[in-house]
Amino acid sequence: MTALSSLRSRIFLACATLAVLCIAIAIALVNVRVTQEAERTLEREMLAAGAQIDQLRAERSQNFTVMARLIADLPKLKAAMATDDPPTVEDIARGYRSQLHASLLIVTNRRGQALYSAGAAPQAAGPPAIRDALDGRDTISLLAQPNGILQVVTVPVTLDRPREEILGTLSAGFLLDDAFAAQLKQITGSDLAFGMDDRILASTLPRAEDGQLAPQLRGSGLSRLQLGSDEYEALPRSLASLATSGAGARPVALILRSRTEQLQSLHAIHTGFAVTGVLAVLLAMGLSFGVARTIAHPLNTIADVMREMAATGDLTRKISLQQGRWEDADARLLASTFNTLTDSISRFQREMSQKERLTSLGRLSTVIAHEVRNPLMIIKASLHSLRQPEVPTQALREAVHDIDEEVARLNRIVNEVLDFARPIRFELTPVDVNALCRESAAAATASGSGPEIDLQLDPAVRTISADAERLRIALVNMLVNARHASNGAHLPVTLTTRIDVDRLQIAIADRGVGISADDLAHVFDPYFTTKRGGTGLGLPIAKNIVEGLGGTIAVSSIPGHGTEIRVDLPNR
Repeated sequence: MTALSSLRSRIFLACATLAVLCIAIAIALVNVRVTQEAERTLEREMLAAGAQIDQLRAERSQNFTVMARLIADLPKLKAAMATDDPPTVEDIARGYRSQLHASLLIVTNRRGQALYSAGAAPQAAGPPAIRDALDGRDTISLLAQPNGILQVVTVPVTLDRPREEILGTLSAGFLLDDAFAAQLKQITGSDLAFGMDDRILASTLPRAEDGQLAPQLRGSGLSRLQLGSDEYEALPRSLASLATSGAGARPVALILRSRTEQLQSLHAIHTGFAVTGVLAVLLAMGLSFGVARTIAHPLNTIADVMREMAATGDLTRKISLQQGRWEDADARLLASTFNTLTDSISRFQREMSQKERLTSLGRLSTVIAHEVRNPLMIIKASLHSLRQPEVPTQALREAVHDIDEEVARLNRIVNEVLDFARPIRFELTPVDVNALCRESAAAATASGSGPEIDLQLDPAVRTISADAERLRIALVNMLVNARHASNGAHLPVTLTTRIDVDRLQIAIADRGVGISADDLAHVFDPYFTTKRGGTGLGLPIAKNIVEGLGGTIAVSSIPGHGTEIRVDLPNR
């Protein structure tokens, strides 16, 4: 659940998952389609090879038939056969076999007796074919041989003059053997096997595979078989369509095409698809991360500012979005609206602060009257002493000193009331904060006895735009209060500066008695003080100055351990 807890992670996972699924499905569909198309192409090629083999065998049978008829019509052969003398026929027929490139040549007389036989065994031209030829019909026979299938054409030898009669028969045959199968393989690109009577008689494949090929002779359509490490598609083609064969015999040409080789040619395609898919997935994930980041990054910036506001209580924080190529208009609108809201809150806070000061003036009029009455009573008593005749010199000096001291006190009270009541007019100039802190620490140390001030200044702190004199007054007031609170303690007061993103933080900490929880809620109330002789306007005035400069001030304290005042100013 942690991976899905952020908006960026959810957007990234959603986009990446969608991209991976789409790419994977697309590649899988293409791979399946390519494989199916390769299978169909293989089937079409095998069917085309079968048709081509049938055509080549038919053309060769036709050529042998035509050549046999031409030889049977030669007068020299007819004259030799008319003698019914085998030596005479042999002298004539021997040359015809070489001219035909025939595997078999047989010449018989009108009784069916062989006058000449060369090549295969004489019984290769069976009696049925000879009888048909003696009856005047051409026949084509397919006969099993140890090294192939013998296709035999038998034609009658006819004498037309002086009268029409059949002198005998002429049989010529060619062998469908390994050599013929190899020739057809070169033409068709497919392996071939010729078989008959459930036996493989010729093949372009090793003879060790005959046992596995033989059962395919009984098939009628495409089938699949495993030969060693290769898988083959097998298509049987009957050879008996144009010929006759023995009883129960079924001569078959078995067309074989390696499916493994065909699919191996697809391996490069599948590998290319896989590599393309991986690259596409990586690209999609990169784009998904970029899209998620462009959406979530400005929202994270806004959320960080909100978290800081919740942690510090500073409602004047502003959101600053970085300018980029992929600017999110919605996030910028949200940030602009948020900044407008914080401006309104800041303005409202200033107005409320002014109203609170005016209300405090009315509410504290009695306190001011009391503070003014005491100095006036002392001045009145001193003047009464001066009216006495022959006033001693010592008494005169004391009366004048008291009057001068109380007038200064009245002036200080009036100035503090005015500083607190009236709106402060700031003169903003570049201020070196670290240098100002050193000057404030020196002024606070010179104000009276107390612990030392330990400066822990961050060198990264640079100049900011502020009113140096006003800020110095605020820092001196807070440092003096911290030294008074730590009077009697052996630990120094610390003044710390540091940079936090776009904010400058100044912290003043003492190790005094601390402030109780009840009093901590009123430390910024005018004329609230627990210090004897204090006016209770030091921290309220410091608060007005800090807020007028666009910052915030907060106090935390643990009774018995000390107090820390944190000032947070814009780093601009």
